Amino acid sequence: MIEVVGLSKQYGDITALDNVNLKIDRGEFVFLVGPSGAGKSTLIKLLVCEERPTSGKILVADRNITKLSPSELPFYRRKVGVVFQDFKLLPQKTVWENVAFALEVCDATQVEIDSKVPKILDLVGMLKRRHNLPHELSGGERQRVSIARALIHYPKILIADEPTGNLDPVNAWEIVDLLERINRLGTTVIFATHNKSIVDRLKKRVILMKNGKVVSDRVKGGYAI
Repeated sequence: MIEVVGLSKQYGDITALDNVNLKIDRGEFVFLVGPSGAGKSTLIKLLVCEERPTSGKILVADRNITKLSPSELPFYRRKVGVVFQDFKLLPQKTVWENVAFALEVCDATQVEIDSKVPKILDLVGMLKRRHNLPHELSGGERQRVSIARALIHYPKILIADEPTGNLDPVNAWEIVDLLERINRLGTTVIFATHNKSIVDRLKKRVILMKNGKVVSDRVKGGYAI
């Protein structure tokens, strides 16, 4: 489903990615790990087309996304959900409104919004909190809302960039369990993390990056930094 071929990214004299090659199949759950500065965030930015590579290509469903035109980008991004460490919720909007906003900006009808939003909120366990504002929620609840917003277009790929980084252990594991459940429903999950205990416990595929390169790609099990 995702194929990265000879991908490199330069920022002036700094090499953020250096000839990265990897494949991720449809429905996989993959951990992306490595120390700070390894290239994880740069790879994620390229996967969601926030930036263009210096060289190489990324094929998603056999389409080279590095060549997408500005008019094609919004349609591609609806197929890729992204969850961040810092939630990025709109503070003045309720749980319902935060999720609905992702549909409104795509000109969804009110009928579509009223149909999709409760289903997604129910999936992440936040339907009962739909009228609450972000500051009234725990960190784990805010991350659930963030995940709901990322899922509202039913993306084929979900990229989670340090989604447990700001959470206590109990809430962190609840988010991990939720991402596993989403993966079992058929969504490809790419989970970037520094949390070794999560990686070791789940025993999923682990892609280890260092200095802009993929240095290890293990089908199951943990990793050593």
